[in-house]
Amino acid sequence: MKTLYVSDLDGTLLGADSRVSQRSSAIITDVCRRGGLFTVATARTPATVVPLLAGTPTTAPAVVMTGCACWLRQEERFDHPLFMPADELDNIIAHCHANGVDPFVYVMAPDGRSLDVYHTSQKLNAAETKFYGERCKLSLKRFHLGQEAPARARTSGMLLFGMGEPDKICRAAEGFKDSTACTVYAYPDIFAPSVYNLEVFPPGVDKARTVSQLKDAVGAERLVVFGDSINDMSMLAAADVAVAVENAIPEVKEAADIVIGPNTADSVSQFIIQDFNDYGHR
Repeated sequence: MKTLYVSDLDGTLLGADSRVSQRSSAIITDVCRRGGLFTVATARTPATVVPLLAGTPTTAPAVVMTGCACWLRQEERFDHPLFMPADELDNIIAHCHANGVDPFVYVMAPDGRSLDVYHTSQKLNAAETKFYGERCKLSLKRFHLGQEAPARARTSGMLLFGMGEPDKICRAAEGFKDSTACTVYAYPDIFAPSVYNLEVFPPGVDKARTVSQLKDAVGAERLVVFGDSINDMSMLAAADVAVAVENAIPEVKEAADIVIGPNTADSVSQFIIQDFNDYGHR
C-alpha cells in the first residue's frame, strides 16, 4: 500500500534543540531510498525549513506556512501560493495596532522564491527580538524594520505574524476573527508559554487541504500524519492514520488514532520505519 508520511516540525519531528536528529535523518533517508514517500507540513517558511532539512530528504513538496503554499526543494520556489484578500489586509493590521500588536507582514518577493517581511516599528519586544535575531541572516527572508508593507502586499501578502502578551494577542484576534474569511490562529508559543503568537493566513488555508492534494498528486493510497499542536488538527482529521506525539496538546492526542513517544525520542521516525516495513511499501 503506497503511503505518504507527513510530519509537523516543531514539537513533532524536531527534537528539544529544534533540529532533526542524526538518527531521525538517517531513518528517513533509508525509507526514502527504499521508495517511501515523506514530507513535512509546518507553519514555518522556506527560509527556516530549507536549512532544517538540509540533511533529510523529502519525496514530495514541503507544505509551508500552514498550507499557504508548497515549497519545491529542487526548484527552490513556491508552488500554488495563496494570498491575503486586499480589502481585508488593512483592516486586520488596524485591529492589531489598536490592541498593541505590531505584526510582521510577509509578502512574496517578485522572484517567487523568497519573502519580504515588514514591521512598522524598529523597536521590537523581547519575543520579536529573539525571533528576528534567529532569522535576520537567512537567505530566503529579508526583514524591513520600521517600514509599512508596500502596495504590492495587497496582491502578494501571505501571512501576518504577531508575538506578544496573551491578552493583547487574544484581544486583537477577537476583534476581527468573526468578520474575516482569513484563517486565524492565536495560541501560546510552545517554547515560551507566557508569549502568545498570532497567525493570520489567506482564506481556506489549513494543512488538511494541502496534504490531501499531495496525497492525490503522488498517487498515495494511504496518508499518515504526525502532529502536536492546534494547527495540526485539520490534517489529523484528513489522515487515514492520525498520530500524535506524547508531548502534543490534549486536543491533538484526543483526536489522534495513535499516540507515540515524545518528539525528544525520535518517535516519529521510528514509527515511520516500522509502519513502512509493515505497510508502506506494499
